[in-house]
Amino acid sequence: MTHGSGEIGVSLGQRVRNHILEKINSGEWREGSRIPSESRLSEQLGASRMTIHIAMRDLSAEGLLVRRQGAGTFVAARQSQSTFMELRNIQSEIEARGNQHTTDVIKMEEVNSDLNIATELNVVPGTTVFHSLLVHRENGRPLQIEDRYVNPQFSPDYLEQDFTKITPYVHLMAVAPLEEVEHIIQAVLVDDFSCELLEMKQGEPLLLLRRRTWSRGMIATSARFLHPGFRFSLAGRMPVSR
Repeated sequence: MTHGSGEIGVSLGQRVRNHILEKINSGEWREGSRIPSESRLSEQLGASRMTIHIAMRDLSAEGLLVRRQGAGTFVAARQSQSTFMELRNIQSEIEARGNQHTTDVIKMEEVNSDLNIATELNVVPGTTVFHSLLVHRENGRPLQIEDRYVNPQFSPDYLEQDFTKITPYVHLMAVAPLEEVEHIIQAVLVDDFSCELLEMKQGEPLLLLRRRTWSRGMIATSARFLHPGFRFSLAGRMPVSR
């Protein structure tokens, strides 16, 4: 793949992503238009099919592309996207409202990463990673499922923490400062397992926040936060550049 001096040191996956974004932002690939296939892009850009697939999958998750079974991948209609999300400690948020925060620890385990988790954490499939599944409660009522995978190279003692006393946020922020954060927000329907943990009814909406964090030059964590859509909202405020 050819690239200018501004892309020296940029990973091949990021250059593939930049290429696709450039085509969309320039208007060459218009809303609703079908983009080249993975195999075609692989030939054009000199990247593996897996690298192309991951870039297109991530852009689809961000709402920039739409993948249709048997039809191909299309440029999505432009939507407004909030970028105001900031990292916050759920315990501090709950206590700031004058309420009590408690945590149920459902799982703390080592797992062999499948292809999806390996891709999220940028490790080789089969690599051992840490997994925690927690339920955060406000005055005894479940408010959030925190389903998190952690790169052991970032936090070797993650599974030794008592998350009934501190939150993963507090522990991870103490390990090292974060360099980059990625947020994706989606509305999904509750599944049986989440329904039970959050004490919800079938068919009720969930607000899903997917988050990846970078630190020390690596992807440190990949997490999914599930909230009852009818009693939780995300809001923010940011200055407007002039």
